[in-house]
Amino acid sequence: MTLLAAWCAMRFGELAELRRGDLNLRTGIIHVRRAVVRVDGQAIIGTPKSDAGTRDIAIPPHLVPLIKEHLKEHVGPGKDALLFPGADRGHLNPSTLYGRKPTKTKPGYGFYAARAAADRPDLRWHDLRHTGAVLAASTGATLAELMGRLGHSTPGAALRYQHAAQGRDIEIAKRLSALVGE
Repeated sequence: MTLLAAWCAMRFGELAELRRGDLNLRTGIIHVRRAVVRVDGQAIIGTPKSDAGTRDIAIPPHLVPLIKEHLKEHVGPGKDALLFPGADRGHLNPSTLYGRKPTKTKPGYGFYAARAAADRPDLRWHDLRHTGAVLAASTGATLAELMGRLGHSTPGAALRYQHAAQGRDIEIAKRLSALVGE
């Protein structure tokens, strides 16, 4: 779940509602059609955050073998099986994902423990989505491509991640020079 959040820039609710049938590992595509939110302790399944949130996301090829292994080891049979189920095989609760913060006397678990191990207690789960957006921008993705990948309906939302691509100016200059040599 962490890898898809970071590499595919997916929202928690999209990941928590992702099902076996939403993946096409032959083509390397995730079909985002639904999301889940918690309201008064109830899991409510609906459409993604915006119309643009209904989208197809190309999976970075290095993740496909890991996803196949996850499906084999942790996901029930059938196209409706949740990819990341909770202990009761229902939707994963955010509190379960976050786990328990480590203390001096007790080890932590879940996302709290992972961010403590990384010495980044400031990280939020949604920061993984930001990471995915920044990584996509750093590859040279256009604003329209970022909007499509992230499920944004307005350029303003996607522009937040373009700042990361500014450090690519040296690479852009090298590629411009390469055009002259062709």
